[in-house]
Amino acid sequence: MRILVVANQKGGVGKTTTTLNLAASLAAAGRKILLLDIDSQANLTTGLGEKKRYEETTITDVLLDDAPLESLIQRKPDFKMDVIPGSPDLISAELEMARVSDPTSILKGKLSQLAHNYDYCLIDSPPSVGMLSVSALRAADKIIIPLQCEHFSIEGLEAMQRTIIEINKATGSNLKIDGILRTMFDQEKERAKEISEKLEQSLSQQVFNTIIPRCDLLAEAPSEGKPIMYIDPNAKGTLAYFALAGEIIMRFEDKNVA
Repeated sequence: MRILVVANQKGGVGKTTTTLNLAASLAAAGRKILLLDIDSQANLTTGLGEKKRYEETTITDVLLDDAPLESLIQRKPDFKMDVIPGSPDLISAELEMARVSDPTSILKGKLSQLAHNYDYCLIDSPPSVGMLSVSALRAADKIIIPLQCEHFSIEGLEAMQRTIIEINKATGSNLKIDGILRTMFDQEKERAKEISEKLEQSLSQQVFNTIIPRCDLLAEAPSEGKPIMYIDPNAKGTLAYFALAGEIIMRFEDKNVA
């Protein structure tokens, strides 16, 4: 199982949208997909129409006790993938994690129990730096940073780079940014095109060829509880995430994987 973490310390850059629609596109390509929402806002969860609240086992129990991660999995057969929902109790989980030894390694250990069940696990992490976001990054095989081609988003990329360096120093990890995805791209804006070109020149090995265009339907789809491909399979946002899934497969999978 390859663990992809979609992360950015700046909000509003298409992080959750990318996690959801990339997962759906990989599932459509025949991959077995697990989605993990560890953001207390649970936007990924509601974007899949999943609103169940847990009265017995919660993500807090999984991270802090012996409850198996598998106990939280919700099957989404209509979308050909599974999801571990986010919940407001993640706020308390983050506070409690500070009391245990090496707390940010727990998630990686829990996910290893599911390694043979899925091809990919995609994690939607919180936009802030904390126990949960660091846990997600430490669990990652690949880190994907979505960003808009604007000044403040570039600052967000630089902040992520600094965070990863600090995590590596503190934990002995070897994390790096594996993919940079340009989102909400408006080709009518000259400044956006300039920044896009600079990214290609300076970070050519990391920048995906696929660009996610600005698309109203991408913003509206979460209110319907569906990935965009299940609303309009021919929308430009749908086609862009299909292209991204193909690029992910080519870039991150072994040569002998179809």
